Amino acid sequence: MTPEELLKQVTASVEKASSDFSKKAEDALKEAKNAGTLSAETKAAVDKLATEFNSLNQAKEKLQAQLGEVEQAFAAIPKQGSEAERVKSAGQLLVEAESLKQFAGSVQGNRRLSVPVPRAALISSGVADGVVEPLRLPGIDSKPKQRLFIRDLIAPGRTGSPAIFWVQMTGFTNNAAVVAENTTKPYSDIEFATKMTAVSTIAHMFKASKQILDDFAQLQSTVDTELQFGLKYVEEQEILFGDGTGVHLHGIVPQATAYAPAFAPDSQNGIDDLRLAMLQAQLARIPATGHVLHYTDWAKIELLKDTLGRYILGNPSSLATPTLWGLPVVTTETPAFLGKFLSGSFQYGAQIFDREDANVVISTENADDFEKNMISIRCEERLALAVKRPEAFIYGTFTVPAAPGGGE
Repeated sequence: MTPEELLKQVTASVEKASSDFSKKAEDALKEAKNAGTLSAETKAAVDKLATEFNSLNQAKEKLQAQLGEVEQAFAAIPKQGSEAERVKSAGQLLVEAESLKQFAGSVQGNRRLSVPVPRAALISSGVADGVVEPLRLPGIDSKPKQRLFIRDLIAPGRTGSPAIFWVQMTGFTNNAAVVAENTTKPYSDIEFATKMTAVSTIAHMFKASKQILDDFAQLQSTVDTELQFGLKYVEEQEILFGDGTGVHLHGIVPQATAYAPAFAPDSQNGIDDLRLAMLQAQLARIPATGHVLHYTDWAKIELLKDTLGRYILGNPSSLATPTLWGLPVVTTETPAFLGKFLSGSFQYGAQIFDREDANVVISTENADDFEKNMISIRCEERLALAVKRPEAFIYGTFTVPAAPGGGE
């Protein structure tokens, strides 16, 4: 069976699993409303369907990613048969640029050097060589993995304009029904809103001694670690909490649906909250594809133990990527996220449009740089965010488990 045929088969299985899960979730909601609680049998059946659906959905996404990687690999094969150039980091591109070598060899006043850095160089590479030493295990030689950022969950896109014009779906009322022949058919109601979003600029810069140009390894590590992380950190806060005023992005959280669990399970904790948020998204017909929460809250979930003192989420020595209920977990250090969580369909509910990939500019003409033998280094990017389906995101506060004796 070819990869394309396997992907088609998995896609069909995902659609069937989603339909079965939606029906079972609606039945569970009706049962909870009528009886005030769910039977153990119904809860087990819903959880089983949810796990199966998420596993199939992950398999589908992996197949799609693998097919895309294969296509890119074929496209990158040189026509003359030489070895394809591997993706280089932002710092490597900067220090290997011929223009930088000429610039460093004859630093003069009133000169500026701009080195464009493709998006792939900033988000696909690891930490610069020499900044973090590899972790060595028997038979394994690998570098520590960088944490996921919110951007890694959202669908990517590009734009060539200073603003994007798009359509947001704000509501859907399904009035489909069985009708007799020769009778009026019911109308469903779909609401749309036209949006125009300006491209925003995220940038920062720092000063350095001219001597840094004589040590390209140091310059590379500085670009790959400090400048790269600085942009990503602010970008993440804007994507999550941007209020849409002025030049700010209109983030996901201000537009998300409030967390409203369908029922309250016994001894509810953070794991239950994220599962109930997934159920809320599924009942809205937009299954969740990921979770976002604070480092501290994820640590609390990882440290949950059963009555025998065993960790609920598995072996603490595991190096697996954080996942919960079959979905990837992105942890953030943004202070406003402490005690909060965001679950939703990041792949379908939002999209990032890059207008200008991150680029690095080195100049000696800023202020009194020439007089003090200094240089100014700037790194910036331009992008826009479109939250196409606000109801695809569920934002809420974690439940605080009741302490023994009824206190909190």
